[in-house]
Amino acid sequence: MNVFPAIDLQAGHSVRLYQGQFDQQTLINADPVAQAKQIEAANLTNLHLVDLDGAKDGLPVNQAVIQKIRKQTRLFIEVGGGIRNLQQIERYLDLGIDRVIIGSAALNNPELVAQAVRKFGAAKIVVGLDGKNGQVATDGWLKQSKTSISAALAAMLAVGVQTFIVTDIQRDGTMSGPNVSLLAQLQQQYPAAVIVASGGIRDLADLKQLAKNKVQSSIIGKALYEGTVTLAELAEVE
Repeated sequence: MNVFPAIDLQAGHSVRLYQGQFDQQTLINADPVAQAKQIEAANLTNLHLVDLDGAKDGLPVNQAVIQKIRKQTRLFIEVGGGIRNLQQIERYLDLGIDRVIIGSAALNNPELVAQAVRKFGAAKIVVGLDGKNGQVATDGWLKQSKTSISAALAAMLAVGVQTFIVTDIQRDGTMSGPNVSLLAQLQQQYPAAVIVASGGIRDLADLKQLAKNKVQSSIIGKALYEGTVTLAELAEVE
């Protein structure tokens, strides 16, 4: 299992939102750089970073913190939140970020994704599909589209995207378990895609259930801060 501990950034701090609601946040760590170093010290190799302010505002806001984390760790880092054009993607890649997540823009501007894959290569571009009841939600989860997650994934595969972070926003931050049926269905329907599970993962049993359904990558957020899984346990799973 390829595990990505998550750090969500708001106003330079590490926070957690409940179901993507910006008015329901919990401070996790006032020093996200120290938090990233703890992840590396536990022998984990990956980090999922989200600029929450950027996701809402449509432009990078927490770039200075992200740059510090990049400079002070050797982790494989993916970054998402507010990435709307090729210049923003290139800026992050120039900072040494390993891959960039395109979220809302993938639905609103699919040509951007096609251009990004052509310019930077599929290994550098991830599409984030956040959904509710099987439909894609955009703009920091504040808007609901009429496009199904499955249709959006198929369209992105067609332009060369290989990796997809699929988040069920009804489960995110709820500790209610991942939407295994949705994730397994997408992985079965699109075997060429790398599906990254996000939202609701509680413990090692959830990770085993995902692996059993051929979903081999996952993002872990709240479970770490609730203590239902530890960094040491995740390091053994990787």
